[in-house]
Amino acid sequence: MHIKISISKQQLILFDEEDSIKQYSISTAKNGSGERKNSECTPRGEHIIAEKIGQAAKENSVFVGRIETNELYNPKLRDFHPGRDWILTRILWLSGTEEGKNKGGDVDSHDRYIYIHGSPEDIEMGYPGSRGCIRMRNSDVIELFNLVNVGTRVTISES
Repeated sequence: MHIKISISKQQLILFDEEDSIKQYSISTAKNGSGERKNSECTPRGEHIIAEKIGQAAKENSVFVGRIETNELYNPKLRDFHPGRDWILTRILWLSGTEEGKNKGGDVDSHDRYIYIHGSPEDIEMGYPGSRGCIRMRNSDVIELFNLVNVGTRVTISES
């Protein structure tokens, strides 16, 4: 298995060998692509899934600092926490594999906390809008989470 993410198409494709087996509409960074720390951009290049978080979490479970808060997302909760970056349901934490490009120093994807994660259902997919992560619909991220393993290769590119 491996994952290809297209920033221009706002699409994540899961491959088994060379065959596409699943395609998902996603949302990457509002600020575009880039690897620098604090840029809030989506990093390009080769990555792996370093950690899977939230295996038993309910759909819409809220995570802060990769810890489940025991809250379930709803619009009233968003009104109470208007500045929160909503990370929901599951987390696939990425780690760059290309030294100097997305690994090490101020370009390290893992140290930047770049994830594939669930998001509120009213967040539109197919358009950039995240703070650097790859957002998915909750049902899609659950499905993907169950299909991939730690170590699965993830390629993020413009095309």
